[in-house]
This record gives sequence, C-alpha cells and structure tokens, in this order.
Amino acid sequence: MNFNDKLDASVAKNNSLLCVGLDPLTFKGNSLKGVLDQTADLVCAYKPNIAFFAKDGTKGLNFLKRTIDYIHEHYQIPVILDAKRGDIPSTSIMYAKEVFDFFEVDAVTVNPYLGFDALEPFFQRKDKGIIVLCRTSNPSAVDFQDLEVGGEPLYIKVAQKVVEWNKKYHNLLMVVGATYPHQLNKVRDLAPDMTFLIPGIGPQGGDLEETLKSGLRPDKKGLIISASRSIIYAQKPRITAQKLRDEINKYR
Repeated sequence: MNFNDKLDASVAKNNSLLCVGLDPLTFKGNSLKGVLDQTADLVCAYKPNIAFFAKDGTKGLNFLKRTIDYIHEHYQIPVILDAKRGDIPSTSIMYAKEVFDFFEVDAVTVNPYLGFDALEPFFQRKDKGIIVLCRTSNPSAVDFQDLEVGGEPLYIKVAQKVVEWNKKYHNLLMVVGATYPHQLNKVRDLAPDMTFLIPGIGPQGGDLEETLKSGLRPDKKGLIISASRSIIYAQKPRITAQKLRDEINKYR
C-alpha cells in the first residue's frame, strides 16, 4: 500500500485529518507510548521531528526508531518523518536510505532549495510520500518565500514546480502553513488534487476555520493538520486530541 492509500485509509477509519507531531523535549521511559495509545483512534498520521530525537545522539535516535516500530506494529497509521532533507544527489540518496530503509517511515519532508536532482532520489520511492516545503508557517518565511520571481512570489513558483513533478511521480505533497490562509488558498488553486501538510495550528496562531476553508478539497480531505506541543504535553492528550479532531470535523 502506498502512502496516499494508507493515509486515506487512516482518514476514513478515524474520521480524522489530525496529525500528532512527536516533539519530545526529554525521554522518560515510554512517555510517547502513552500519547500514541491514547490518540491512535483519533489521528490520520503521526509526525516525529527528527531534531527532537537527534539532539540526544544515539539514545535519541534509537528511541525514535523504537517509536516508529511501535506505531507500525500496533497501529495502521502512517508515520511522517519531519526531517526537511535535500542535498546534492549522492547525499540525498543516502538520506533516502536513512529515512525509508532504516527508520522505515511512510513519508518525509524535503527542502526544494537545491532543485530537482536533490529531490529525485526521494521521488523514486514511489510507495512513499514526499512532502515538499512550499509556504512554511514561521514568521520569517517571508524573507525568501515571498520574494518576487518573474512577477510571482517564490512559493508560487515552488508550488508550480511540485505540481509539474507530481505528474510523473504521483507521490508528492506540500507543506503549507496555517498561519497564511490566503497563500494556502492560492496553492490549493494550483494543486486542486494534492494533499497538504499543515503546520501552524496552536501556539503558532493559525486559524483553524480559515485553514479548512482555504485548503480543503471538494471531497473534504486533502489536509494533514499537525499539532504537536498542544497535545503531547497536555495533561490529558486524548481529550485534547479529540477536541481538536472534532473541531476540525466541525468545519469540514
């Protein structure tokens, strides 16, 4: 089963567009196991961010591997590794081996700054989801992503190129932040059938209703709405996740 099919199955089974980001500051026993067990019937995906694991070296990366293995073993929920990879082709080949052959995730975020040859080693993994940064949620995204190139902002050029690449590979998605719903709407117009990973809901201040209005496809899918700290650090992760899942569905 390829990533998009696995994601669609998870969306349907749990009636959910919610993705829980796994960004642990510390490792206390099986602390993430509790979050996973409490939220597995409420989410469409999990998204560990590799930086929060790699900061502790081998210990952290082993913990990440065990966490991914646990999700695969106990739940049929896709895992997105937020790693933002992308380098010269020989390096990207190794990165693709890292994320797909060692960590065995279902999808990965990648950076398009180096262009097609840096991303092709990922695109060639046809059963995996390749999620290209397009319009990120952080305030300084404007420094480069809004620069005009040929009369259009750079993020639009990126979106156009991703749509072009996807005609051949059919496994591309895009990152578009909830903090910029107007730009999200523009990207949706360019990519009506594509799925977007949406960071920025929660502490970053993204408006959920506007995000869904701007980004949903006609089939009421096409978004993976990520929330991390607000759920994994909550006193009752299940209640927090269920509230957000249900609020998302209210606007679908």
